[in-house]
Amino acid sequence: MADAGRIELRLRIRLGDAIAMGPGKADLLGAIDAHGSISAAARAIGMSYRRAWLLVEEMNGCFAAPLVETRPGAGAQLSEGARAVLAAFRRAEVVAVEAAERELAAVGELLKPE
Repeated sequence: MADAGRIELRLRIRLGDAIAMGPGKADLLGAIDAHGSISAAARAIGMSYRRAWLLVEEMNGCFAAPLVETRPGAGAQLSEGARAVLAAFRRAEVVAVEAAERELAAVGELLKPE
């Protein structure tokens, strides 16, 4: 859509009022996987440790088994379930964006120029 408006899509998985998984939580899981700790992951993505910890607690509370496993003095790691959830979420994002772009391409052309 050159010179046209941009359509963005944000996929979220909800459990009641909680957001079990969304783009920010997926980014956090990826950073925890890469850095091996919640604090290092938070720094890497520009998030406060407290915010990251709250997001981890919310995710862990939404799934049958914790997505992030912490080890006192040894950091954090993703569970196998977390890896499956993260991979499925990322695939769903790609499919959803591709479908939205096809369906909404004409809408982007109708937006006012920036």
